[in-house]
Amino acid sequence: MLFDLLATGGIADEIIQRTSNTIRVQEIVQLSLAPAFLLAGIGAIMNVMTNRLIWVANRIERITQLDEEKRAGTLVGDLPSLEKRRNYAQRAVMFSTLAALTISVVIALLFVSAFIRPQIGTLTAIAWIVTMTFLVIGLTMFALETRTASRRNHDRMKETKARQRMERAEQTEARED
Repeated sequence: MLFDLLATGGIADEIIQRTSNTIRVQEIVQLSLAPAFLLAGIGAIMNVMTNRLIWVANRIERITQLDEEKRAGTLVGDLPSLEKRRNYAQRAVMFSTLAALTISVVIALLFVSAFIRPQIGTLTAIAWIVTMTFLVIGLTMFALETRTASRRNHDRMKETKARQRMERAEQTEARED
């Protein structure tokens, strides 16, 4: 029924003529491979980002629960850093999702361009640039999250060493008395 409707308007003929050239279809498929591989890469990166986000959220929840039970101790000091990490990770996932969405639009535009007369290369290029912008922002947020985690670990090690020095000094004073 739908095909009959398309055929009566000549649209089906037009589509068949434009895509009957195997070389043209091959070109479009080749053009869409790079964005498709990018989409796969974004998916892999998002898997890592999502796992980190889940870990951070679970850690915040555990520390908060321990704090309510008055058993958190010095772990409460990690909460500000963890909240910052959670925000960065959420933004990284959000912008990476937007990049995946816009690269899907690029792939769709590449295929649609085979079926229509007006050239949409400018629109495709804009969608590609938007994709790259979202991806760069997402990766920057991810880098900030990992940097925040690294910095907190470094600070925690400094705190531990300082505490150990103080304990040794107190032990030395106790022996001298």
